[in-house]
Amino acid sequence: MTSPPAAHNAPMPAHEEGIELCDGSALEERAAAVLFDVMLWDEPVRAFALRYDGRPVAYVNRCAHVPAEMDWQPGQFLDDSREWIICSIHGALYQPADGLCVGGPCRGSRLIPVRVEERGDKVYWYPSREIRPLFAPCS
Repeated sequence: MTSPPAAHNAPMPAHEEGIELCDGSALEERAAAVLFDVMLWDEPVRAFALRYDGRPVAYVNRCAHVPAEMDWQPGQFLDDSREWIICSIHGALYQPADGLCVGGPCRGSRLIPVRVEERGDKVYWYPSREIRPLFAPCS
C-alpha cells in the first residue's frame, strides 16, 4: 500500500493559525501520545501527536500496511527502546521523525503526517485538503 502524495499536507486557509491540540507540556519526550480525532478523506479517524527529539510530530493512527490503528494501548506507540513507532498489529517499525517505515511488510511507505507546530506553550495542528477537523468550528 502506498502513501498519498505529499500535497495532502498543504494547509487550508481557513485554519491559518492552526487548531489548538494541547499544552506543550502534555507531550513529554518519547512518552505517551496525545490522541485526537480528524476526518481523513471524509472518514472519521484517530490521529496522534508525540514529542520526539524535542519536537512534536503527528500522524494519522493508521498503519501504512493495513488501515488499522497502531497503538498497543491508548496513546502508546513507541517500542520498548522508545526509538520507533511500532504497529501493534504486525510489528512494522516507523521512524518517528518522518513516519518512514524501516521494518516490516510496508518498508519504504510512510505514515500519513499531520502538520503540527509548537508556539509558546501550546501545540497546534493544521488541517489540509485531506485531513480536516471532525467538526466544523463555530463562528
